[in-house]
Amino acid sequence: MQWLAEICVNRPVFATVIVLLFTVVGGFSFFTLGVDRFPKIDLPTVSVQTTNTGAAPEQMESEVTDIIEGAVNTVPGIDEMRSTSSQGRSNVTLTFNLEKDPDQAYQEIQQKLSGVLNRLPETADPPTVRKSDPDSQPVLIYAVSAPRNVVELTDLVQNQIQERIENADGVGEVQIFGGRTREIKIFINPDRLRAYNLSVTEVSNAIRAQNTESPGGSVNEGARTTALRTLSKITDIDEFGELVITTRNGFPVKIKDVGRVVDGGVDATTAASLDSVPSVFVAIRKQSGSNTVALIQDVKQRMAEIIPTLPPDVKVAVTRDQSEFIENSLAAIEEHLVLGGLFAAIVVFCFCGIFARRLLPL
Repeated sequence: MQWLAEICVNRPVFATVIVLLFTVVGGFSFFTLGVDRFPKIDLPTVSVQTTNTGAAPEQMESEVTDIIEGAVNTVPGIDEMRSTSSQGRSNVTLTFNLEKDPDQAYQEIQQKLSGVLNRLPETADPPTVRKSDPDSQPVLIYAVSAPRNVVELTDLVQNQIQERIENADGVGEVQIFGGRTREIKIFINPDRLRAYNLSVTEVSNAIRAQNTESPGGSVNEGARTTALRTLSKITDIDEFGELVITTRNGFPVKIKDVGRVVDGGVDATTAASLDSVPSVFVAIRKQSGSNTVALIQDVKQRMAEIIPTLPPDVKVAVTRDQSEFIENSLAAIEEHLVLGGLFAAIVVFCFCGIFARRLLPL
């Protein structure tokens, strides 16, 4: 290192340029670094989720969980396997050794599951395989509350907030918690059904056949072709009661003769509230590798444009914001960098400047 010291002493301008070059490159690199709360890591953990609506926990364990466990248990490199069976849901989590490639484990599990799909109940949905990803946690959560029906509030959030946030740069998914989407329910009276000698399957088939849209072909008129479409979808709730199931003694049997139609929402599986007011939570997940702070700032800017367009009784509040922790940490790092550089310069100046001049004559 003696040659470097000689160059800096003999050529101070050259040394100053080198120092300034490193300073500029370092400053540019510092401000263009990706910012996130946690480092990017791939955890060797894979989960398999299967749903079968209406199945009891004991049924899920014997007909779904045990079969999946037996299939994936032969995948090499498993360190731990845990499973839970609840009402209509099965979850199997596999933790592999650190040397195991998560992508390879993911592919091997999918191959094993493909061989047991025919052994699962026909009413069960296909198993969903997911890798553990720290970036899948929401980075920003809004609570949207209003003194109105949850179904109506959910529809408002989906149409005026969710759709406008989803296309923001860096947003991976916008998920809604505590909401209930609109659902038309038909409650059948078993006594009336028995009186007409009908079954629930016949009612279901009649609704399915008369509430559908199918291609109507096309009409060719010389050089012009017009596509046709059958408009048989029911748009008015009262029309459901007029659907004809079958005929008895020459008279039509309608839905309203055996039951009632209710315009409601899906059965609630989650609930949310803000200050004791029914709410819908909007959770924003980022794309893997995107800048968390820049994403949250972009979403907040869009939300600031959306809020004035909402009804006056709708209240929007932030319940989770990861950028606050990140920005505070960055501010502390920048402060320490400035103080460290300043103290280092003072020490070098004192010991290499003033004290050196006093010691050299000795």
